[in-house]
Amino acid sequence: MTEFKHFINGVYCGSESGKTFENRNPVDNSLLGLVHEGGKPEINAAVSAAKAALTGPWAKLTQASRLALLHKVADRINERFEEFLVAECLDTGKPRSLASHIDIPRGAANFKTLSDTLINEATESFNMDTPDGTGALNLGYRKPKGVIAVISPWNLPLLLMTWKVGPALACGNTVVVKPSEETPATTTLLGEVMNECGVPPGVFNVVHGFGQDSAGEYLTQHPDVNGITFTGETSTGEAIMRAASVGLRNISLECGGKNPAIVFADCDMDKAIEGTMRSAFANCGQVCLGTERVYVERPIFDEFVRRLKDNVEGLKIGVPDDDGVNMGPLVSLEHKDKVLSYYKLAVDEGANVILGGGVPDMGDALNQGAWIEPTIWTGLNENSRTVKEEIFGPCCHIQVFDTEHEVIDMANATVYGLAAAVWTETTSKAIRVSQQLDVGIVWVNSWFLRDLRTAFGGAKQSGIGREGGLHSLEFYTELKNICIKM
Repeated sequence: MTEFKHFINGVYCGSESGKTFENRNPVDNSLLGLVHEGGKPEINAAVSAAKAALTGPWAKLTQASRLALLHKVADRINERFEEFLVAECLDTGKPRSLASHIDIPRGAANFKTLSDTLINEATESFNMDTPDGTGALNLGYRKPKGVIAVISPWNLPLLLMTWKVGPALACGNTVVVKPSEETPATTTLLGEVMNECGVPPGVFNVVHGFGQDSAGEYLTQHPDVNGITFTGETSTGEAIMRAASVGLRNISLECGGKNPAIVFADCDMDKAIEGTMRSAFANCGQVCLGTERVYVERPIFDEFVRRLKDNVEGLKIGVPDDDGVNMGPLVSLEHKDKVLSYYKLAVDEGANVILGGGVPDMGDALNQGAWIEPTIWTGLNENSRTVKEEIFGPCCHIQVFDTEHEVIDMANATVYGLAAAVWTETTSKAIRVSQQLDVGIVWVNSWFLRDLRTAFGGAKQSGIGREGGLHSLEFYTELKNICIKM
């Protein structure tokens, strides 16, 4: 029986309470192992180790040495690529073809790309006049923020965890990671890599558990945590924000989304169909940036619906190792129940089910897994719950529109504001519409095309703050001003 233990101060350890919980494979619900549930003792130990490491060997490394060490971590992840790939696929059920091209390579690259970006950022300096005429010089100086709590999600476990850990460590901080209880494997495995590469004990710590009354809540409430970065649902983000208000700790929150795609009649239809296929159904729809609302201009509406349906029917659903598989199960039976409840709700609200709406027959033991059909609806009212609430499954609702003004209003009529996609071959229209969308990122004629140097984050209830490039530098460091009188 595999055990997923905490990684604290460079050592794997169990929980003082002896509590564990099951980690199950979403493909067939088979038991993968037992995960140790952390409580206050484990959080206290991890935060203490992280705080101590801030003044230990880690603090004495030059910036060049620290970044070289993080490059070594990235290289070691790639050397152990197959181990990370197997662990990620077992935890999530996602196809190897997806995880091998996105999750693991990007998970490793986050240690290099973000480090290299941060090292080239300058601080500010200003000369100023003084009454006595001698002048003064103001110098900006950045120092690590301290102990960073990293709370990472289950949909892209390694990638989104290292997206936070990479820049946090590059800036000289130490971290305590609380991965999702659904996907503990790759975060646990990363502890081995840290030791193999010589990262000092206490710099990278992992405590497993849940949120409320468990490791997540105890971590965000700990007074020695200096900053909290979180990706996940909005309600959890609100709880973290309340916890961070005690002691005025900094937060970076990337939360829920109900992202629109706007398809104009002058689009390249092939590009729009291919892009919407990925944005709505990649990773079984479990992507925070994914599209659940598709708005299509009336002249091409029928053709778009027909062609998207034909393409979705061509998806091959299966286990991660099967050739040609491009859609796996949802992450868990619990999440399957949630998504299915929305499938039923959509019908109750009067949706036209163009495709899907149920559970595929996978045969034998696989029917015990978290399988679900990719689903397309039309005909719903814009105020329906199915259109308003985040589902986080392989589904989308397609709505017709007639004018640019109308579709911008519909796209913005949500409490969320994470991402959007615009499909048009008219440059002026693309710019005009993109500027009016209340979101943190807009893709024009593409989707999920990410330059890690650019700002990433959400508007409205999709989050607070920005990370990526110099924006990560702003969150993971404290900027002080040193005024030198001449």
